[in-house]
Amino acid sequence: MAALLAKATVALHILALLYIGLGGFLAWRWPKTVFVHVFFAAWGVAVNVFPIPCPLTALEDYFRGLQGLGPLPGGFNEYYLYDTIFPKDMLPVVAGVAAAVLVLSYIGAYVHWRHRHEQDSDEGPARRVRPAG
Repeated sequence: MAALLAKATVALHILALLYIGLGGFLAWRWPKTVFVHVFFAAWGVAVNVFPIPCPLTALEDYFRGLQGLGPLPGGFNEYYLYDTIFPKDMLPVVAGVAAAVLVLSYIGAYVHWRHRHEQDSDEGPARRVRPAG
């Protein structure tokens, strides 16, 4: 059971990383999600810049311990991403691209929000009453 839970934690961790990287685009459709995304993005930056342990890495290490395995050598990124998904020496480029994608997603979210806000203002109260169906 611990092996399955460790694998589920890895999957959740990958989903969290995808959300950190791409979740700003969800705010284009659902603007209020940007507040959740800002928290995740800030947490992702903090965990990688400061010596703050990631709770998902700690959880995976716990499940690995139940299996008699040691903690992830070097942490989640070192074990699963570097030299597997991209070469470790490309980390500055990957970080720069990730930051650019994040900024682009937030700019797009703002533009979409602004466009919706302007439409609401132009149409007045009639926009707020939607026909059934």
